[in-house]
Amino acid sequence: MRAIDTHVHPGTREDVIDTGGKYIEHAASYFGLKMEILSEEALADRYRKLDLMGVLLAWDAETNTGLPRLSNEYVARLAAKYPDTFIGFGSVDPWKGQIAVKEAEHAVRDLGLRGIKFQQASQAFFPDDRRFYPLWETIAGLGVPVLFHTGTTGYGAGVPGGDGIRLKYTRPIPHLDDLAADMPGLTIICAHPSWPWQDEMLAVAMHKANVYIDLSGWSPKYFPPLLVQYANSFLQDKCLFGSDHPYIKPDRWLSDFDKLPLKPEVKEKILLGNAKRLLKI
Repeated sequence: MRAIDTHVHPGTREDVIDTGGKYIEHAASYFGLKMEILSEEALADRYRKLDLMGVLLAWDAETNTGLPRLSNEYVARLAAKYPDTFIGFGSVDPWKGQIAVKEAEHAVRDLGLRGIKFQQASQAFFPDDRRFYPLWETIAGLGVPVLFHTGTTGYGAGVPGGDGIRLKYTRPIPHLDDLAADMPGLTIICAHPSWPWQDEMLAVAMHKANVYIDLSGWSPKYFPPLLVQYANSFLQDKCLFGSDHPYIKPDRWLSDFDKLPLKPEVKEKILLGNAKRLLKI
């Protein structure tokens, strides 16, 4: 295994057509892509050929968007079908209350998923809203990490009013900083370099031992110098490789990453070691 891609959207029909709807179209336009529809075998082959393991992500924003979810059962089935290539993170809609709590328990205990993913912009919630703390307590008790979106998003990008998507939900300070302080037993992965709040994200990851950063959604050649500096030093044990497949292909991300002025031992940590430790692989 060369590396672990901690941020993989399947790009299959179930992901792109059946559940993503207009938001996938927005994101594809934002990234300048013509979306391809992958078969499950083609998705697995893409990762096998690169000698990568991928973390597949479910999605549930039914309450705010009205769109069907990319189910935990679907992601668990893919991970079980290709166990040497994929593991899965579930997703629950926090507005579903006790249903979300039970679904998180089911995802981890029954389906074998290894974390729970949230996209606050599409789900329209603040992580530090105390109404959702029973959900965070449950996930912490399950011993798996949560993955939160940070910074801008391709969902709603470039359309009038952002199609109602609000970026305020994805700001690291105060929302994720408060949550990390209130829930020290909860492992938090913050997805993407968090623009336009990158410095806030670096500060939170520096300050809170239970906070990590995945570097998905940006090609490394566009990483600001401060992010590279911190990844190469203070946060070398806290940064994770993530591509944001299919919006950024993992081979393209890895090629650009290889050109960064990082110490060889730091590159190994970001590509593999940190994720293996965090995900108990």
